[in-house]
Amino acid sequence: MPDDNTAPAPSADEQLSADWAAAAAHTRTETASELQSPAEHVSPAPFANFAPTTGSTAGNDINMILDIPVQLTVELGRTRIPIKNILQLAQGSVVELEAMAGEPMDVLVNGYLIAQGEVVVVNEKFGIRLTDIVTPSERMRRLSRG
Repeated sequence: MPDDNTAPAPSADEQLSADWAAAAAHTRTETASELQSPAEHVSPAPFANFAPTTGSTAGNDINMILDIPVQLTVELGRTRIPIKNILQLAQGSVVELEAMAGEPMDVLVNGYLIAQGEVVVVNEKFGIRLTDIVTPSERMRRLSRG
């Protein structure tokens, strides 16, 4: 016969909830005691020496960056047209660009103008012959205008 003083066994959800509550209370007491104890083990953090070393020219060695790929783009020209005209484009359609025929094309590296050139055909493939390299001062002037 069951004893009237014993409580029914907790369900799995109740037991899980009680376990989480106990763990949270235990964590709170540990954190509180850590905050109250003095910092006895404090020492300065070791930092690497960033001074330039003698005999190494790594900062001036351009060979470190020569294999980094960049995106080279040759731009024939640009135009601005409404979406309704784009939807009407079909094979054989002609899109008029702002650049004039025979005008040098822009050569861009990662979106920055570095040169201008003209189209050539070499072994049945298109290429570009550079006719003008943009000087660093010209690049800065164009950036400030843009």
